[in-house]
Amino acid sequence: MPVEEIPATAWWARAVRPTRVVFPGALVVRAAAGMGVPLSVGLLAHRLDLGVFAGLGAMHATMNDRAEPNGLRVRRIGTALLASALGMLIGTVLQYVHVSPLVLGAALTVTAFVSGALSATGPRGSAAGMLLLVSTALGSGMPLPHPWWAAAPMMLAGAAFVLVLGLPAGHVDERDRALAAAYDALGRMLADLGTPQGPASRRVLTARLNQVQDFHPDRTDPRYEAALATSEAATGLLWARRPVPPEVADVPVRLARAIEQGGSEITVPDWRPDTPARQALDAALRAAADTVAGREVVLGTAPAPPPDPWRIRARLLSRGSVAYGLRVALCTAVGAAVTANYPLSKSYWVPMTIAFVLKPDLGSVFLRAVSRSVGTVLGVALTAAVVGVTTDEWILTAVAALCVALLPYATAAHYGLTTVAMTPMALLLLQLGGQSSAAEFRPRVLDTALASAIVLLLGYLLWPERPRHRIEPRVVDAATTLRSYLDAVTTAGRAEVWLRRTAYRSLADARLEVQQGLAEPPPTGRLAEQWLPATAALERLGGAVAAYAAQLRYGGRVPDPAEVDRVRRALDDLTAAAREHRPPTGPAARPTKPHDPARSALGRAADELEALLTP
Repeated sequence: MPVEEIPATAWWARAVRPTRVVFPGALVVRAAAGMGVPLSVGLLAHRLDLGVFAGLGAMHATMNDRAEPNGLRVRRIGTALLASALGMLIGTVLQYVHVSPLVLGAALTVTAFVSGALSATGPRGSAAGMLLLVSTALGSGMPLPHPWWAAAPMMLAGAAFVLVLGLPAGHVDERDRALAAAYDALGRMLADLGTPQGPASRRVLTARLNQVQDFHPDRTDPRYEAALATSEAATGLLWARRPVPPEVADVPVRLARAIEQGGSEITVPDWRPDTPARQALDAALRAAADTVAGREVVLGTAPAPPPDPWRIRARLLSRGSVAYGLRVALCTAVGAAVTANYPLSKSYWVPMTIAFVLKPDLGSVFLRAVSRSVGTVLGVALTAAVVGVTTDEWILTAVAALCVALLPYATAAHYGLTTVAMTPMALLLLQLGGQSSAAEFRPRVLDTALASAIVLLLGYLLWPERPRHRIEPRVVDAATTLRSYLDAVTTAGRAEVWLRRTAYRSLADARLEVQQGLAEPPPTGRLAEQWLPATAALERLGGAVAAYAAQLRYGGRVPDPAEVDRVRRALDDLTAAAREHRPPTGPAARPTKPHDPARSALGRAADELEALLTP
């Protein structure tokens, strides 16, 4: 379903609806073993105090585990767990030296500022920043193991165990497997051309290409370049709503099997393509078959720019990072002040909840605060029911492992489900460590409600950030990146395919921000509805530019400067409207029939953008 065709639904109905996801079986098994084994070893060795912290480290690793290349997986989990261990060390030191509530609150506030600033630098920084604050809060309040300094090393040991569980068995070429998966997704998209399933298949292909790109940060593999070029040509056909014969749609599937078998000869059928877009796909498929067979092919793609070593430093010191650090610090300081003057039995629960709710890449703060409260109520009820039946340590260990096993699925489906799974796990760890009892479960609901209220009041309602500060910058990024891709296609004389991937990731970010905004109450939900047609038009423009690039490279089309200038002006106007907080009010002219092959791919895209920007 195209993004602008989301049916008219109340925002609260969108908020409670879980996302449909494929059940991540491998991640679920790793998560269960990662929690169950450390706790079991602790039970057998009569050192459950150490086993609890090893299980906590395994849970933090599970929260950051993904089906991705091992190098990326190690960096993602390693960065997050180093921050988590550092936070645990800070917290345990604060507890060991018996600091006053005032000093503890100040330390948590400073840590919260660093956590928030780090969280705003990107997904990896977000995970590390959140766990830095969470573990500092836990370390300052959980009973210490013996010796007291063993908490942080045991967390690292539990995380290392999860990492080892995810290593491939035997010799597996993950690059080939990811590339084959991308070609399978390409074959599915070609089979869905001209059908309502086409846009969804393109999004699956985009995700597969993102995974392949993670293996090739320098874009030096010609097979990867050929896969991108073929996907670019296929995207043009999707945009033009033109199907291809089944035997042509089957070529990428056969390429995938050839890659899995180490490379072999694949013959592309002589299907006599009759339009520039189809001719572009034919040429790209033949080039891809040559690269899979090991023959050298000149693709004419431009190299990616070298990485900027100052990029992460600039992000960490940017205005947005500092502002987000202040936002988390303010909420944490208020939470620390309240807990210092209120008899909470587990005072660390409040700053821990604030850290989870304010994680910047999990969507709406409003939705997370509400979901956290409701999920905690359900989680406490489930835990109380289990402990009311039995307090056997082995059974509680099995239930804790089951809760962690559900995290990979719950995290992808809905934030509220994540809370329902995490709350029993946390309470059972406290129960196993002898740090809690059934009577202390219910106050956790009060703690969570207090933390959520602080975030909603200070971090959401009164914080000087308006909804446009989240949605409209994403639209600006998508439009400017798409314009850069268009400029490269029409002026550089070669197809900068890596820039197309960057543009598509920016488009995906804009679409995600709008879709998350639709699940919020006004004014955010209303603003998201206003920007919905623009993000849909930008996505179709991305396909049009890809089609145009393929037509220039393979289809023999001559660039039309007038059409290119029309699209540039429209993109500039849309960028200016987003920066000035003016959602477009024109009608969304979504195409409903195949594109006329006599026109260039940019002509109809220019028509749609101009109509959208005309009041």
